[in-house]
Amino acid sequence: MTTALEIKNLHASVADQPILKGINLLIKQGEVHALMGPNGSGKSTLAYTLAGHPAYTATAGQVIFDGEDLLEMEADERSRAGLFLAFQYPAAVPGVTLAKFLRQTINSRRQAEDPEDSGISIPAFRRFLKEKMDMLGIDHKFAGRYLNEGFSGGEKKRVEILQMATVAPKIAIMDETDSGLDIDALRIVSEGALQLHKDINMGVLVITHYQRILDYIQPDYVHVMFDGRIVESGGPDLALKLEQSGYDWIREKYGVAEEA
Repeated sequence: MTTALEIKNLHASVADQPILKGINLLIKQGEVHALMGPNGSGKSTLAYTLAGHPAYTATAGQVIFDGEDLLEMEADERSRAGLFLAFQYPAAVPGVTLAKFLRQTINSRRQAEDPEDSGISIPAFRRFLKEKMDMLGIDHKFAGRYLNEGFSGGEKKRVEILQMATVAPKIAIMDETDSGLDIDALRIVSEGALQLHKDINMGVLVITHYQRILDYIQPDYVHVMFDGRIVESGGPDLALKLEQSGYDWIREKYGVAEEA
């Protein structure tokens, strides 16, 4: 059975300020959706609300994930259910090595499914980690470094995709993963995500401002978010139109004048 993320009339607030004003979106496992829109339209709020960030409060609507009520789950339960968020600004975790973090992630998920599971062995984990690091062009020495501490923007984003490869989600949300990346890093990160999409039939929601990542992770559907709502949906041509014309036509069509 194909997993689906179904968002129905979702409203959400941050610090009592309404941001999402009725989002409707259906993402099926194996599909690639792109979500675009100007700054402040609510794209990242949607991502964090779905992931379960405590500062983001769903105030109305429903989100069904794999047949379950996502909004009733804690953040870790959402992750174990198969939802993944790749952050726009990944946090550093001093004192915790990348290898320890990823092995603990794997073991926590395994033990949640079977409390008697003793976890992945160190030799098996090392082989697994090296394979995934090679896929993403990450130096094996990074395994011994503290998570994201002193990493460049591109290195942080590669590690986000490495985490994605480790947990193999059913649906991944990539929140402006392309921001701050040079051409080489963008290609490696995008190709890594695309490989996962193909290998495990992962569904993807790519949140982005730019066409360039969509040249690699080619979307089946493109949506435009504006003022807390999805106002336009279409195919890849919609992203090309935004790249060429910007958002002025969206502002004019939906009655919001551009600020001076």
